[in-house]
Amino acid sequence: IENDSFYDENWESNVERGDVDKCFASGECTHIVEGDMKIGAQDHFYLETNACVVVPLEGDEVLTYSSTQAPAKHQRMIAHVLGIPEHKVVCKAKRLGGGFGGKETRGVFLNCAAAVPAFDLERPVRLCLDRDEDMQMTGHRHAFYGKYKVGFNDEGKILAVDLKLYSNGGNSLDLSAAVMQRAVLHADNCYNYPNARFHGRLCKTNISSNTAFRGFGGPQGMIVTEAWMDHVARELNVDVEQVRQANLYKEGDEIPCGMKLEGNNICRVWEELEKSSDFKNRKQKVEEFNKKNKYRKRGIALVPTKFGIAFTLLYYNQGGALVHIYTDGTVLVTHGGVEMGQGLHTKIAQIAASTLKIPVHDVFISETSTDKVPNASPTAASASSDLYGAAVLDACNQLNERLQKYRDMLPGGSMAEIAMTAHKDRVDLSAHGFYKMPDIGGFGSKRPFLYYTYGAACSEVEVDVLTGDYQIHKTDILMDVGNSINPAIDVGQIEGGFTQGIGLMTIEEAVWGDKEHPWVRPGVLHTRGPGTYKIPTANDIPIELNVSLLQDAPNPHAVASSKAIGEPPLFLGS
Repeated sequence: IENDSFYDENWESNVERGDVDKCFASGECTHIVEGDMKIGAQDHFYLETNACVVVPLEGDEVLTYSSTQAPAKHQRMIAHVLGIPEHKVVCKAKRLGGGFGGKETRGVFLNCAAAVPAFDLERPVRLCLDRDEDMQMTGHRHAFYGKYKVGFNDEGKILAVDLKLYSNGGNSLDLSAAVMQRAVLHADNCYNYPNARFHGRLCKTNISSNTAFRGFGGPQGMIVTEAWMDHVARELNVDVEQVRQANLYKEGDEIPCGMKLEGNNICRVWEELEKSSDFKNRKQKVEEFNKKNKYRKRGIALVPTKFGIAFTLLYYNQGGALVHIYTDGTVLVTHGGVEMGQGLHTKIAQIAASTLKIPVHDVFISETSTDKVPNASPTAASASSDLYGAAVLDACNQLNERLQKYRDMLPGGSMAEIAMTAHKDRVDLSAHGFYKMPDIGGFGSKRPFLYYTYGAACSEVEVDVLTGDYQIHKTDILMDVGNSINPAIDVGQIEGGFTQGIGLMTIEEAVWGDKEHPWVRPGVLHTRGPGTYKIPTANDIPIELNVSLLQDAPNPHAVASSKAIGEPPLFLGS
């Protein structure tokens, strides 16, 4: 910022409504506060580092097995580097040992580097990064700096907000523009500001290029919001939860970009969690504890979140699938999404089994491959269950239509009997499904997201004021996930996302050579392994962690009335 080192202003992001300056100048804002805050970078620290194997085949064909969230992107870039058509390159991903956004773009250059000698020497080439290499080269979550000016009245109702966000993009653009777009779209969090101006700029610096990470700018935008919520509460000398609740969105309210909130469950989530966590009584006990103890203090907080579901890049919001029924009644499903521990394949198999009316164990998903489903969007933005689940549903519905005649002929017949009968009648038992997300317009439109996933967390923490050591005693989380396709997977995602959020907000720190760390060479990463970079362990999670799913809240916008859940819980770690 000091050196005015920014990416081109075409990559900046703006969201604005109302007249912020006029509101500040009017008598409506009886209080105006200004402040700033920083949130540092975070390493993905997936168990499996970036890796690939490139195998040259006959006739300039290339097969690559890649640890990537974006096989189609690897296919496209390898074809470009080698100067061959895309139909000569096949990229496969069986499963990943974790991704978290770090394998959406940053594995591409490694895969291309391995492809060149494999192609030229006609020998297989394998490349697997060491942990320290991976941490130095492949980028982190973007560090953010936010400066805010907030006007509000005596009741704590916020009337105007002016926010300037800066992100550390690193030495190349990568996904920094899209990350900032989501940051400014989430800078309101769950709060209704009649006058708002959110402006984001991308800083160009001498470190490795930063990239996607679970939340994709959303948590960075929302944490600045919560910082000024605390600031407002201190100014008015009231509980911050009172300020938060006074500003929550109601059903039918519009967010700053103009999207109308339909099916907005945040007030219901807040009220149910406040009751189920016994927040008011526990807050009283915390205050009593603090009066009696000089060197150990406790705090309790209730924080909401909302997370928009869709890629802000419009054309990414599509998905394809291929479904085969074999004559023994078993089903092979291929779709464009990548399994990386988030349970995507399990949910997809459930959707296929439910639609075709067969047991889940009769459905198999082998791998993700560019020669089965072409041009797939990256497995990211929490949208893969929605996109590929709907595509599989489309394919299965086509097959059901073809099989209905034979179900009627064989009432009570097994899928094996029905499939064999249809096959002998020369019926196509393979179907391609496709889905494109409706009604959305991407960043810059009035509807950048199809819907929101809502949630809230109540956490109680004890701190040793002499050493700074702390322990999270208890956390209660309530998430609105619609009608969950698989509650066990969703609860696991909530627990994991929340824990990763704890790491971001408390103990994880990426240290680069800069003015604050002159003992590290400029542009060099010091924290490049578990010895210097600490992620949460069993000692860092709450002693008691309770996760609940909001009941009777179907989502009309997604397959099986479910909601996306991968990224939304992370911010609750704040």
